[in-house]
Amino acid sequence: MPIVNITLVEGRDDATLKHCIKEVARTVHQTLGAPLATIRVIVQQVPAAHWGVGDETRDEMDAKKAVAGKP
Repeated sequence: MPIVNITLVEGRDDATLKHCIKEVARTVHQTLGAPLATIRVIVQQVPAAHWGVGDETRDEMDAKKAVAGKP
């Protein structure tokens, strides 16, 4: 039974996450030959304040970008 864990910064809507789950499951099915019913895909969303890159959290990085006018 393949288990796929996806961890990402929160902010995506449910429809986007469901689409991702379905596509990942289908890809695992196609590449490994595992029956779809045996594939588990788990998505965990982490608050931006709990996601760090180096010594900076994601919310701090986003705030800097906003001040600089970058998307």
